[in-house]
Amino acid sequence: MQPSRTIRPALALVALLLAPLFAAAQDYPTKDIHTICNFPAGSGADVFVRYFSEKLSALAGKPVIVENKGGALGNIGTEAAAKSRPDGYTVLIAPGSSTMAAATSTFKKLPFDPQKDFIPVTTLAKLGFVIAVDAKSPIKTLADLTAHLKAKGAKATYGIAANTGLVSAELYKRAAKLEATRAQYREMGTLMNDMYAGNLDFTSGDPVWAVEQTKAGKIRALAVTSTARMSALPDVPTMAEAGVPDFGELIAWWAVFVPAGTPKPIVDKLADALDKALDDDTVRKRLLELGSDIPDKPRRGPAALTALVKGEIDRWTPIIRASGPIN
Repeated sequence: MQPSRTIRPALALVALLLAPLFAAAQDYPTKDIHTICNFPAGSGADVFVRYFSEKLSALAGKPVIVENKGGALGNIGTEAAAKSRPDGYTVLIAPGSSTMAAATSTFKKLPFDPQKDFIPVTTLAKLGFVIAVDAKSPIKTLADLTAHLKAKGAKATYGIAANTGLVSAELYKRAAKLEATRAQYREMGTLMNDMYAGNLDFTSGDPVWAVEQTKAGKIRALAVTSTARMSALPDVPTMAEAGVPDFGELIAWWAVFVPAGTPKPIVDKLADALDKALDDDTVRKRLLELGSDIPDKPRRGPAALTALVKGEIDRWTPIIRASGPIN
């Protein structure tokens, strides 16, 4: 069936508008690439984004510049990425479990649509979160924390600076039948100051941050939310081992996204380059040091990440809605 005379001019106009983007895809990249980190400099997220930006730069043969756009639990940087030109030169490297999956129900209204405003490129890593307290706290185990929180009841508080931290804390509360009240922070530095001052009973943070803070003697990691212990924190028990068998498992994941409309050849080039990085033994070793692991090949790439985003949104929505949205 041939297009009608009315449709033909419209199709021609679309082809004309898209032609420069698809032509540019053939030689991509020809200039600096900008990666957006949607959390502040110095955060665990920043460490992760800068590490993979270096790997991408080496494989792409062009400088990769990291831009930190923190705030609103990652929403500010994610919105900036969504509104960027879809030409492959703005890339979002983010905790997709938090930015894409959890955010849809954590907030009453998002300034972007995780499934419509982005094209998934590939998954980079999977990791559990860490339940932790101030290292100076008399609380030595998760059982101690649970007893402490039950004694405080509704006066107990916990701090979070990421959506996945909210999910893991709420799962802990539900499994242990606790009443702790949530306190939201823009970044972990401010949260930690409040915890040091005794204003927070515990936090749930990503392992990149937790490993660094544990080694520095600033926090005491009580349990990890994965079903297996982390290589980077071998002495820290899982939630089940620590006495909360009904917790289940929470695995966060890091991934790469580009704005909707980015030509498929560019998406494929980015996915291929990052896939090569993930096959490097030095990358695997570094991720293990950061408390993370590399997804198997079938779980990498645009199609696998697209399915993961949808599946995690469906899975986490009832959990987060039970705790109440943030705004």
